[in-house]
Amino acid sequence: MADKPNFKTIAQNKKARHEYFVEDSFEAGIELVGTEVKSLRKGGCNLKDSWCDVKNGELFVKQMHISPYEQGNIFNKDPLRVRKLLMHRREILKLGAQVAQKGYSLIPLSIYFKDSRVKVQVGLCRGKKLYDKRDDMAKRDAKRDMDRAVKERSR
Repeated sequence: MADKPNFKTIAQNKKARHEYFVEDSFEAGIELVGTEVKSLRKGGCNLKDSWCDVKNGELFVKQMHISPYEQGNIFNKDPLRVRKLLMHRREILKLGAQVAQKGYSLIPLSIYFKDSRVKVQVGLCRGKKLYDKRDDMAKRDAKRDMDRAVKERSR
């Protein structure tokens, strides 16, 4: 019987959940060099302003910062270089069509290790308006207040 895959989250894009409605999410592999993988094992990644682009039937992630590995010397690459994401061609073409037609964006939501491989969770996202963001903040504050009240009551 096969074991369940091992997951270890490296970084999450919390700003994406605040700025966008996530309609759907997909798992993609990522093309990296050795020193980047070592840096990811130490947790040196930032997805804050990153986004994905479909070009010539290939999917690329841009502005994803992977810190240089300290012992990497000449083998370190540019921290903000464009990296290729690995998905099936049909999925990429479908995503590219939705981004072009409906005004969606492709945003990396998280990066994690699945067993020994690095995976990126890519979300098909639609931008939020200012009133949507305010509504989400009000719901979160109300939930926090209710949780506090329940906790106080239980004492």
